[in-house]
Amino acid sequence: MSKIRIGIVGYGNLGRGVELALSLTDDMQLIGVFSRRDPATVQLADSSVPVHPYSAIDDFRDQIDVLILCGGSKDDLPEQGPALAAHFNTVDSFDTHARVPEYFAAMDAAARSGGNVAVISVGWDPGLFSLNRLYGEAILPKGETYTFWGKGLSQGHSDAVRRVPGVKAGVQYTLPSEPAIERVRSGSRPTLSTREKHRRECFVVLEEGADAAQVEQAIVTMPNYFADFDTTVTFLSEAELREQHSAMPHGGFVIRSGLTGADQSTNQVVEFALKLDSNPEFTASVLVAYARAASRLAGQGQQGAYSPLEIAPALISPKSPEQLRKELL
Repeated sequence: MSKIRIGIVGYGNLGRGVELALSLTDDMQLIGVFSRRDPATVQLADSSVPVHPYSAIDDFRDQIDVLILCGGSKDDLPEQGPALAAHFNTVDSFDTHARVPEYFAAMDAAARSGGNVAVISVGWDPGLFSLNRLYGEAILPKGETYTFWGKGLSQGHSDAVRRVPGVKAGVQYTLPSEPAIERVRSGSRPTLSTREKHRRECFVVLEEGADAAQVEQAIVTMPNYFADFDTTVTFLSEAELREQHSAMPHGGFVIRSGLTGADQSTNQVVEFALKLDSNPEFTASVLVAYARAASRLAGQGQQGAYSPLEIAPALISPKSPEQLRKELL
């Protein structure tokens, strides 16, 4: 059986994670990395894999089965996603929840125009957490779903911080409220506001001459990212950022608290949790699994955009349906 030929677009933390995840598969082959940087400056873990300029990507249409898009959700994917989906099968980790419907529509139109498959919003949230929210709501229709993130470093929110004018470098942490989590685990099904569930911490290195107050205001009022949360911004040096914030842990919980029984008096609480030492490496691993599904869907003649919610679980596994039924059922 021939291997699935993969291309990586973008080689930051997520792109590096995808390269490492691909090295752990037996059914995929990394054809190349495409970067907006000078290819000579991009150092891969495997030096035998070529790095090409992003501008040359159209020359590889017949050499790549699936492109894994590793750009940011704020500015990169809304532009790159539809442009690439018109010519390639793609998988991405678009994670701006409020904009998923419009992004899906743009990717669906682009993919259909080229007869391709575009799998969007693949990761752990959106992605695996989305699936667990679906399972919880379908199985326990009488109840409430709660999602808590962190404590951890968010790639998408950190990218949004770094794109604020005046920011040289920065990271963002999401911190869940422990009292809120315990209230949910008790089965009491509380009504919690966005601010009651989480807060956000940003650590920022300023560009020389940047106005700290102006940068802070731009961050804390940013819609879809920080405006709905209690957000703190701490300014520090590049050395302090490297020393104190170089790791990328994350995690979180999806909890469905529901009721069953004739009189709806039986409490049922379902919880799915992740504890990650490396957010980008785990997200990359999810992307690689769904690249397998994208290739299989395209092989079936399917077209258009998909999210993890519409993809059968067996399609992301390298095992055959017969193996899966024997080993996992």
